[in-house]
Amino acid sequence: MIKTLVDWPSFMARHDLTWSVKPNSWNEGAFIGNGFIGAMIYSEEHREKRNVLRFVLGCTDVTAQKPGGGFPPRVPVGELHLELAGWYYQPSNIRIDLWNAEMRAEITTTVGTVKLRAFIHSLDKVLAIELETSEGEKDAQMAWYAFSEVDHVLKNADGFNLNQYLPKAEVERQSNEDGLTVGVQRFDYDGGCTTAWMEVQAEEGGNLRRLWLSIGNGFDTQVKQRIESNVRLASTQLWESWVEVHRSWWHDYYRQSFVSIPDTILESFYWIQMYKLASATRSDGMIMDNQGPWLTTTPWAGVWFNMNVQMSYSPVYTSGRLELGESLIHAFQDNMAQLIRNVPEQYREDSAGLGRSMSYDLAGSVGTEVGNLTWVCHNLWRHYRHTMDESMLKELLFPLLKRSVQYYLHLLEVGDDGKLHLPPMISPEYGSFLQLTVPDTHYDLALLRWGCQTLLRISSILDIEDAGCARWEETLAQLTPLPVDETGFMIGADQPLEFGHRHFSHLMAVFPLHLMSGDTPEERELIIRSLRHWFAREGDLRGFTFTGAASIAAAVGEGDESLKYLKTLIHLLKPNTMYREAGPVIESPLAGAEAIHDMLLQSWGEEIRVFPAVPSAWKEVVFHNLRTEGAFEISATRSEGATVWIRVKSLAGQPCRIKTDMIGDIRMSASSVVQLLSLGGGVYELELPQGEEAVLYNANHIATDACSWEIAPVPAESHLCGYFGGNKPWRLYGLPIQ
Repeated sequence: MIKTLVDWPSFMARHDLTWSVKPNSWNEGAFIGNGFIGAMIYSEEHREKRNVLRFVLGCTDVTAQKPGGGFPPRVPVGELHLELAGWYYQPSNIRIDLWNAEMRAEITTTVGTVKLRAFIHSLDKVLAIELETSEGEKDAQMAWYAFSEVDHVLKNADGFNLNQYLPKAEVERQSNEDGLTVGVQRFDYDGGCTTAWMEVQAEEGGNLRRLWLSIGNGFDTQVKQRIESNVRLASTQLWESWVEVHRSWWHDYYRQSFVSIPDTILESFYWIQMYKLASATRSDGMIMDNQGPWLTTTPWAGVWFNMNVQMSYSPVYTSGRLELGESLIHAFQDNMAQLIRNVPEQYREDSAGLGRSMSYDLAGSVGTEVGNLTWVCHNLWRHYRHTMDESMLKELLFPLLKRSVQYYLHLLEVGDDGKLHLPPMISPEYGSFLQLTVPDTHYDLALLRWGCQTLLRISSILDIEDAGCARWEETLAQLTPLPVDETGFMIGADQPLEFGHRHFSHLMAVFPLHLMSGDTPEERELIIRSLRHWFAREGDLRGFTFTGAASIAAAVGEGDESLKYLKTLIHLLKPNTMYREAGPVIESPLAGAEAIHDMLLQSWGEEIRVFPAVPSAWKEVVFHNLRTEGAFEISATRSEGATVWIRVKSLAGQPCRIKTDMIGDIRMSASSVVQLLSLGGGVYELELPQGEEAVLYNANHIATDACSWEIAPVPAESHLCGYFGGNKPWRLYGLPIQ
């Protein structure tokens, strides 16, 4: 029924990251990864290092114990350097080929040229580099350095590391007869990692060489054998066949869904985030932390749960890339016992919790920031609703959410007004340096209300009579309302929003929990008043501030305002779409992709809203196979500012209500007998069996239901293609270059 006219290679090519001048910092480096191993590729302007192109390596599970205690942080694992014979100046032609997930470069030096190709294999934990040199650069070489061996000029190029723990390491190299070399690092106190690599002259001859490298956590015999095996196995594969396996994985990944909008910069940004997602995590990988596999100087070398993890995973649901969300599921399945130990001993029989920051073992005691685990449960709920995987609901989410809510219930107190109240707690990021705690925080009240509502809903879905149902209903009936004053939502009881607040913790009921829809004039006015007051208090606005605001504006249909917030975010990002404050935090750009989803498709509540907040400037929009709650795949096109058709495919046979702005003669084309009922207000109810699909279309735009429904990209502004990558100040305002 749907005809796809997307020429994927050329479509993705218009969004490739490009460099015409060499990248000189992490902020503008070329990045590659496969969820386990990563590399940030850039150079250095220091006179002594102008011949070096750095591959700053990362391995997501390598941590080290600290002598003074605390959670074991992520630590650097070393670098691979292309040490050129001449100096690397300009020009430079570097590209991240998104479609094939590889970096390609043509480098000119003072003595010759180098052609470079690098990727991290999609299925094998191996970095591969292909190097072809001119005669003048035939002496260029690849050299591995443990982090402790990296020259201080390079080590401090992205700023001095003032507060990240960097262990001392004992480094040992071992060479094998077949040309494989192993570098073993043993950290002080505990931990270490193993790196193995092999470089060979290509069979094609000339000055063509290939290198394979693998990294692993630990240094015992078993780890060493596994890492060596990774390299040996990769190096014995037929090169082109091995490359094709890598590419095929990425091609299948991208095709899972499609988005095209008439803003070339934002469209490029979106697709780079899809690339970044699959480079940062995989279904069997580590949980996405603040850095992904591109660790650099940071005060946040761990996993943060007062927003970072939750927002990093937010775009996997609507994009339909749900296998990437499984790394979050596995982390909580594997660490349930630790989540129980995180709460005080007297509550462990029925409760669990999650602190603010920790390592991958999720060992972080709950203090006065209580709602973090409940917020993670909201992510898990979204995963369930987009897959309708009842086994995950029953085996993980229900018992975990019960324990999370129960911890709140232990803390509730009955006030003089007869209402249930929460004691002073932290509203994430508000007054952090003051260690400010506030009773009845919006953050916690909203999460507790959502938790109780969801537990009751799950009990109904699973058809169980849980002993806690009465308590959850009682809590919902007696819980004190969210604090509100003349400015809108407050931080908590008697605590208005008085100064700049980068977090949307006082707006959780609107986003991401959607306890308030804004459907009534009163709710809508309250939401908009709160949003505008938030931004009137300047002084502490960050990247994720603008993504949260964009999603909130989209939730109430303010597409133009949402777009303004997103465009501001673009100016806060680094040239390569990474984001950093005192250190890198990848959640802000990823959450920006979710805000684009929120403009195009929303499915919280009882309705699937198609094009609910499209900016007025976006006359042409198309998306294909975006996923909604209830496990529906939705495709739709918008032309000349009006929705033309909507295709709905049911993956689970759930009830379906579609809300659209289509007016006039609305008809349906279906692959089988499907009932369509108009409920008024642009809402249509479809009885769509599992596996079946139907198209709603506007007969004023399309004369017959016998036509093919076509998916094709919106035309791009050619001078804005390849916008991201290197620092391009002349493109700051999207000016065409003559």
